[in-house]
Amino acid sequence: MITADHRDNHLENIRKGLTILLYPVQYAINLPISAVSWIGDSLTLRSTLSEENGELHDENLVLKARLQKFSALEAENARLRELLDSSPKAGERVLIAELLSVDMDPFRRQFVINKGSNHDVFTGQPVLDANGVMGQVIYISPLSSMVTLITDPSHAIPVQVNRNGLRAIAIGTGSLNQLEIPHIPNNVDIQEGDLLVSSGLGGRFPSGYPVARILKIDRNPAVPFARIIAEPTAQLERNKEVLLIWSGDTQKKAEPEIKTEQAQDESTK
Repeated sequence: MITADHRDNHLENIRKGLTILLYPVQYAINLPISAVSWIGDSLTLRSTLSEENGELHDENLVLKARLQKFSALEAENARLRELLDSSPKAGERVLIAELLSVDMDPFRRQFVINKGSNHDVFTGQPVLDANGVMGQVIYISPLSSMVTLITDPSHAIPVQVNRNGLRAIAIGTGSLNQLEIPHIPNNVDIQEGDLLVSSGLGGRFPSGYPVARILKIDRNPAVPFARIIAEPTAQLERNKEVLLIWSGDTQKKAEPEIKTEQAQDESTK
């Protein structure tokens, strides 16, 4: 029979039929193995995708943090460029300082910078930003200094109206962004929007730097003087960097005082 089957393939149809009949049995036998293999592959793929997702999530956070840092650096560079652009007006020598802390006393407007006597900072030194006068140094230590803002109630700065040269005094009110211009008669030529610049009188602040812009004028006929409120041009509450300046006028004014004290000491000896 085997020889006849080899010659004539009589059993071929029987084998095909048996194969068709046995296929469901083979499929059923292989199904658990296939299922286990499929589940294993799925779990492996899920685990891999989960790990990749976690890595991408972490990488995304890192990139976002770097992007924020780049944005901060870009803003800082813009502020530094503004400061450096204003430096030619400041005299022969300028120095950029950074804020270390801000006085939280609601009745004072002061902050500490990271430059002191080791950097030749002196008491009374003018402090500016890219938009105008911020204040002056009132206390120095070797590595830091305290600055009082022009809005501090104890501070006053000689100014003049840029439009017509009218001289006045800008006094701090203690408010966040307000200066008061006292003792201006009602009939004086001063208008809302006028720019006030440093007059240079007293030798403390160099002349010509923006200080404030007239915000409000209240003229009451019952009183001889107008009530005038001005807004500082400097960004007093936003800056992280400030500009210290050494002008010839302030240095020359400070030197005689020191020499006079030394001369008095020598004369008493």
